Amino acid sequence: MAKYLLLKHYRGAPASVNDAPMEQWTPEEISAHVQYMRDFADRLEGTGEFVDSQALAPEGTFVRYDGEGRPPVTDGPFAETKDLIAGWMIIDVDSYERAVELAGELSAAPGKGGEPIHEWLELRPFYGASPAISECSFK
Repeated sequence: MAKYLLLKHYRGAPASVNDAPMEQWTPEEISAHVQYMRDFADRLEGTGEFVDSQALAPEGTFVRYDGEGRPPVTDGPFAETKDLIAGWMIIDVDSYERAVELAGELSAAPGKGGEPIHEWLELRPFYGASPAISECSFK
């Protein structure tokens, strides 16, 4: 089994087919989208492929270590994660191909007008254990 992160973007990914911002959706369209996501996660829980998922609030802050004392905090001026990442899901699947299959299915969540969004999802594998030396090939 391998874990993958599926990232949903507000901005930064190529435009989806149904590219209406959620602010333009009706409450019913938002409910249908959220229900699709819940049903998808429930189905993957049943197969043992679901690990976790979260939608992210738009608020956020960058923080870094800057020596002793209070760390600096900023809200800009650059594009920030809160501007880009809408939410995420972690899956644990048998293969990369299965991860791609599930990401494609999740991309079909309904959006404006009840039509599938066909949004681009970023699929990123978690770092795994390094192969043993005997498994490496050297040239």
